Amino acid sequence: MVDLSACQITSAGDFTRSLWRLLSLLLHPHLVLPVLAVTIVAPWIVRPRRWKRRISLAGVLLVLLYSLGLSPLGTQLGGKGLALLIPQDSGQPADAIVVLGRGRDFRPSRVQVAAELWRQQRAPLIFASGRGDATEIGQMLEAVGVPTAAIDGEPCSGTTNENALFTAALLQPQGIRRLILVTDPPHMARSLLTFRSLGFEVNPHPSPVPNGLGDRSQRFLVLREWAGLIGYGMMGRYFARATGEVGFGA
Repeated sequence: MVDLSACQITSAGDFTRSLWRLLSLLLHPHLVLPVLAVTIVAPWIVRPRRWKRRISLAGVLLVLLYSLGLSPLGTQLGGKGLALLIPQDSGQPADAIVVLGRGRDFRPSRVQVAAELWRQQRAPLIFASGRGDATEIGQMLEAVGVPTAAIDGEPCSGTTNENALFTAALLQPQGIRRLILVTDPPHMARSLLTFRSLGFEVNPHPSPVPNGLGDRSQRFLVLREWAGLIGYGMMGRYFARATGEVGFGA
């Protein structure tokens, strides 16, 4: 597994993270709702009144849509919508099983799914990706009986885009192109499109969302992924591209 000290990310990668942090502001209602409220009220205060009704109505609709997105019903509908974007696992063999990190609570289900895929001989290698997750996932895979020789990974990436970039930089020179991608259902659509943009043939195999995840965490998880899915599209992360944003030091 690559040592963390060898990870290198160019300014392009830093720019992507900056845009993502800006997009993440949408996940904070105490910041978003006052801005939307101004959109509703301001047209009635400013002296020119042309289009004021339309602008105000648009603000009302945005408040309603945003509130729906934070509600239990919105979470359910949003989660189902994300799941509909995921194609079925074809059952075909691959060159590697790639497991994306998502934090400690998500690791057990990912390890269980990846280990079972390996036992089914779907791929000879399990590759863990993610800062603060890759090393731990590798240790957990060893604990459930996967041999060390069948485990690799990178602890460099801090975003989904970097997951794909670092994985491509390490695996594609080895001739690895066909992947089985393991992550939770809300995260899968964005991950699938991002990995495909770097030339991988990707077969998605979702791992379950942890049962103990609270309602509030689930709501923000779904909202974050819709924001990320749209944001990555706006940043051109789904078009064919190369791995020039990352590298590895000596």
